[in-house]
Amino acid sequence: MPANRCVSRDEIRAAFSAAMSAMYRAEVPAYGTLISLVTKVNAEALSRDQALRASLEATETIERISEERHGAIRLGTAQELAMMRRVFAVMGMLPVGYYDLSEAGVPVHSTAFRPIDEAALKINPFRVFTSLLRLDLIDDAELREEARRILAARRIFSDAAVSLVEKAERDGGLSREDAGLFVSEVLDTFRWHDQALVDRALYERLHAAHRLIADVVSFRGPHINHLTPRTLDIDAVQERMPGEGIVPKAIVEGPPTRACPVLLRQTSFKAIEERVSFRDAAGDPQAGSHTARFGEIEQRGIALTPKGRALYDRLLRQARATVRPAADGSNADAYRATLAASFEAFPDDWNEIRKAGLGYFLYTVEASAFAAAKATGMDMEDLIEAGVVRFDPIVYEDFLPVSAAGIFQSNLGDHAAQDFVASPNQRLFEQALGAPVANEFQLYADMEKASAERCLAALREGAAAA
Repeated sequence: MPANRCVSRDEIRAAFSAAMSAMYRAEVPAYGTLISLVTKVNAEALSRDQALRASLEATETIERISEERHGAIRLGTAQELAMMRRVFAVMGMLPVGYYDLSEAGVPVHSTAFRPIDEAALKINPFRVFTSLLRLDLIDDAELREEARRILAARRIFSDAAVSLVEKAERDGGLSREDAGLFVSEVLDTFRWHDQALVDRALYERLHAAHRLIADVVSFRGPHINHLTPRTLDIDAVQERMPGEGIVPKAIVEGPPTRACPVLLRQTSFKAIEERVSFRDAAGDPQAGSHTARFGEIEQRGIALTPKGRALYDRLLRQARATVRPAADGSNADAYRATLAASFEAFPDDWNEIRKAGLGYFLYTVEASAFAAAKATGMDMEDLIEAGVVRFDPIVYEDFLPVSAAGIFQSNLGDHAAQDFVASPNQRLFEQALGAPVANEFQLYADMEKASAERCLAALREGAAAA
């Protein structure tokens, strides 16, 4: 099929994101409540903060915010990860970044599948944080091999889904009819299934090794374990969740409240306890329960440069070395105060952040300022000072390993964190993936550079035409 007759990858991604949201709303009703609350809070934030609205209109689209989601899944084998990469590629989602969560007591390493170019992100920025279980971190050799055997035998994608991926790769895309089938078939991979692959005794052994290990190994597929809307005021959502019958986790993960948000802040509500069915030795069903799926909310700030990220990491470590947040929230107030004090060393003004080289920005020409473009010899700083060029923060599209681990742990149980030896292994992860992960810093730098070049080209054209 000619590529020009194919549905765009962006359209497939948007359809899949919407289908995923509808499925999760049906499976986890509290998610629907969360969406309603976030929608109200976002409308209020845009109404009272015109500068925020102007910045979003310059760098993104207002419509994108209400549709924006990220999901998270956990895979068990290299083969599952490699195939998942091909599935997401059909939707224009590529692996970005490498995250080692073993250092935070979670036996996985991860990447984020997402669109990477500016136009695609504006259409639909759907992301899926995708983790691969580290079986090598299970101390019990017998249990490790049993888990490996179970995972090797399962098939998480239907034959139809695999066939459609192969067709998209061969033809450069999918027809509208095939795209609809693709969304339906792949969606089933992420669906919740309440029949476990293991008996209760093995489930409990896996659970004792780590709750996340039990979640990955015990079921037939990587059920979506949370779906996350984006809010423009996470503190307001956190404060109002109890009034909606939702109990939030004790603290918001990430940086403190700031006038100029950086990176990513996240909160969530506790994982729901779900009925599951185990099989005994005779094959008869045994009733049980499992907790894995939860609701999460995020607020995204500016993408930081390597210099900015180094400062962020240092300040976060400094705060957590002073007050380590307790899972039960008993020292939440002390931690928030310590975090805020630590981050006083990070500039909280967009222009200071920009001039210090701490964050990435998009540059645009102010339409009303074209007359000033006749000036010659003006560099970017002169143009900004003259009001010819405006700058807006580039939104952070990625994740934070410490925050992700904090969300995982708070929803897997207060004592879920364990002492794994920190063992980042990007080479091993990429070998399983079948491709390198993109460097997120380079993606943001390229985006900033392209915006500056567009500004200068437009100003040259304006000056020539004047």
